[in-house]
Amino acid sequence: MISKPIKSASIIIIFTTVLSCNSNNGKTENQNSENNDTTEITNEKPVVYITKNITPEGLMAVYNALERELPGKVAIKVSTGEPGGKNFLSPDLIKNLVQSVDGTIVECNTAYGGKRSKTEDHLKTAKDHGFTAIAPVDIMDANGEIELLFEKGKHIKKTIVGANYKNYDSYIILSHFKGHAMAGFGGALKNMAIGIASANGKVWVHTAGASDDLKDFELCFQTPQNDFLEAMADASGAILTDLGDRVLHINVMNNLSVDCDCDSNPADPTMADVGILASLDPVALDQACVDLVYAVHDGHDLVKRMEEKNGIQIIIHAAELGLGNREYKLVSVD
Repeated sequence: MISKPIKSASIIIIFTTVLSCNSNNGKTENQNSENNDTTEITNEKPVVYITKNITPEGLMAVYNALERELPGKVAIKVSTGEPGGKNFLSPDLIKNLVQSVDGTIVECNTAYGGKRSKTEDHLKTAKDHGFTAIAPVDIMDANGEIELLFEKGKHIKKTIVGANYKNYDSYIILSHFKGHAMAGFGGALKNMAIGIASANGKVWVHTAGASDDLKDFELCFQTPQNDFLEAMADASGAILTDLGDRVLHINVMNNLSVDCDCDSNPADPTMADVGILASLDPVALDQACVDLVYAVHDGHDLVKRMEEKNGIQIIIHAAELGLGNREYKLVSVD
C-alpha cells in the first residue's frame, strides 16, 4: 500500500503565510502567525524556508535564513549532471552561494556506465557543465572509500562513501528536487545516500546490503522497492549522525522532470518551477517538496512517478529512524 504524503490546500497560501503541515491527518493548518513569532514556531517544529525567486539572490536568501555557521572546510554536494541532460542545477545559479563559503563542489563516481563512472570523465563533465569555472571539484572516491557506521539502520548498518569525504568539516547538501526512475523522486535524502556514496557504496545501498561490489550492479534492479528506499534512509542516517550540526540542506524545485539528472535523455518537465526551499531538517525539507508537487495544478506527471515507485517511503523510514520530522512550518522569505 502506498502511503500518501501531505497535500497542501493552496500553493498561494503556502507562499504568503506560515503553515503547519501535519502528516498524520493529511491537512494543512494555517497558524495565523506574525513574523515575530518565528522563534517560537521553530521550537515547536522544524522550519522550512521557501522563496519563489529561483535566482542566486533567492538561493542566498534561504541559505541566510537558516542562520547556521558551518565550520572549517565546506563541501557542496551537488549533482554535476550526466552529459546529454539539461536539467541539473546551473553553475550560474549556485555560484554566489558556493563562493560565499569558499566551498568545494563534491561528487562521487556513478555505478552505471556513462560519462561520470570514471574520475577523469567525471571531471571533464564537471568542466563541460561549467562547475569547475566557479569552484574546485572533488570526486571523493577517486582515492578510495571509507565506511560510516549506523547501528540503527534497518537494512544496512553502514554506508560506504568516498575517501575524500573526511577532508571536509561541513556539508551543504544542495539538491535539485526532481523525479527519479528508480526512487520516484530525488531530494536531500537521496543526494546524501547515493550522491555521497562511492561507486561500490551505491551498489551497497541499491541492493539494500546484498553486495558492495560494482561488478554486482545488475543486482540493483532485483531489490524489493521498499528495501531500496529504506536503505537510502539508512545510508542518510550514517551521514547525518557523522556530521551532526555541521550540515544544512537546500532543495531547488526547478526543471521538474520525472527523470533524474543522471539520465542522459531526461523527459522535459511538464510542470512549472516552484521555488527554492531550505531547512536544517532534511526529512521536513523533502516532505515539503513532495507536498508542493501535490499542491500545484500541473504536478500530475511527477505525482504519478512518485506514487508508482512509492517514493514517499524514504521519508517515512527516515522519520522512523529519528532523522527528522515530517511535520514542519513553511516560512516564506519573499
